[in-house]
Amino acid sequence: MERIKQALERAKQERDNKTGSDAHSSAEIVQPAVHTPSAPRSDVRADKIVYSETHVVDVEESVLDRNRVLGGHSAEMAADAYRMLRTRVIQRMRDNGWNSLMVVSASPGEGKSLTAVNLAISLAREVTHTVLLVDLDLRRPSVHKFFGYEPAHGVLDYLRNDVPLPDILFNPSIERLVVLPGKERETNSSEMLSSPRMLDLIAELKARYPERIVIFDMPPVLATDDAIAFAPNVDGALVVVQNGATKREDLATTYDLLRGTKIIGSVMNQSDEPSQSYNY
Repeated sequence: MERIKQALERAKQERDNKTGSDAHSSAEIVQPAVHTPSAPRSDVRADKIVYSETHVVDVEESVLDRNRVLGGHSAEMAADAYRMLRTRVIQRMRDNGWNSLMVVSASPGEGKSLTAVNLAISLAREVTHTVLLVDLDLRRPSVHKFFGYEPAHGVLDYLRNDVPLPDILFNPSIERLVVLPGKERETNSSEMLSSPRMLDLIAELKARYPERIVIFDMPPVLATDDAIAFAPNVDGALVVVQNGATKREDLATTYDLLRGTKIIGSVMNQSDEPSQSYNY
């Protein structure tokens, strides 16, 4: 938390040193001009947020139900499991002063994106913080699809074409949750994730609001080096394992490749024991 406070203080000092309404356009600014939804004032509860800039998407319950997202009837049967996951995640993050987490898996198709989406929703249902879900699976962006939404722009448009973040971010009609989606696929994803503009963006997203939790949906560890290279930019990682699909040796290799990363735990997807994990 001390790191976040220092970042906020530096940002305040930089703003104080700027004059005029066009301060963000100064060529001397190192940090990108990130315009995120207005944070709740100190006298406003986090559950009373009104999104004045972020696009609000009206997501039908049938879409959530079809995609097994919390809010749909079928997914709500797994809500208790996600509450347990949420509680454990929050406890670990608070104990360590963390506010960012990446969700990964060993291989494609093991449920990491669905887990990232439902974890973000479950976290947002608590009124003590807000949640930003960022789709950084640049080769196969899919987070927006779970809400049945096709964005006009994605995070790559911000990085390449200077599209303002308010034109990219959306709220899927879930209080306290904002999504930064992907759109176009990027074959040079590792280079894009390590670019100075991306690193500045990530630092800004993590430091802007101290009460915000940032969840990153990352590519599978064995499919590309993206998650391995990106790991130093997050506080911890959550590993998704699919029952009957994830190979033991692949999981061992994943943990080995993430050595040095603080792994908060693992989640068993499609478990035969729904009382201990989630099962559809």
